[in-house]
Amino acid sequence: METRGPSALKEGKKYTLEDWRSWPEEERWELIHGTAFDMSPAPRLRHQRILGKLFTQFAAQLEGKSCEPFIAPVDLFLTTDGTDPAALPEDEANTVVQPDMMIVCSPEKCRENGIFGPPDWILEILSPSTSYKDQTEKKNLYEKAGVREYWVLNPDTLDLIMYKLEKATYGVPLGARLDSPTALGIFPEVVLFIPIR
Repeated sequence: METRGPSALKEGKKYTLEDWRSWPEEERWELIHGTAFDMSPAPRLRHQRILGKLFTQFAAQLEGKSCEPFIAPVDLFLTTDGTDPAALPEDEANTVVQPDMMIVCSPEKCRENGIFGPPDWILEILSPSTSYKDQTEKKNLYEKAGVREYWVLNPDTLDLIMYKLEKATYGVPLGARLDSPTALGIFPEVVLFIPIR
């Protein structure tokens, strides 16, 4: 999926946010350390139904709290060296992704054109076109950027892999299934559940 489509001019080239912003709006791309990843095709209906149910549960359980859930598409700008992504010149910043869902507990990270800096929690729902990237490049990116908890969900089986940040690295991943009530590690009071149909 790397560097495809009319905007990706050269395979293997490293791109910047300045490049990314110049591409046609109808194209959806992520940049991870300057490598362009095509985000098409659109997610399947099951993916979107699960995402909608989870967002509704989050919105209800986080009501009145300082943490806020966001659902794709929302641009997330990250760095892995501790630099504030919003402070970098466009020709130096090279990472922007669109997680399926995230929770942000620091309001100063929320700006009109996206989230700048690591969210507290991220969920990616696997699809055939993104499965490898979600479990490799994105996992490594989120870990280095300081995302406190990262979940990967198989929408067909509702199997979860949960990573929690421990001393700057993700510890041993935990497994669960979302057809049983499952609490977030960093927010034990937030419980998610998708009944099997």
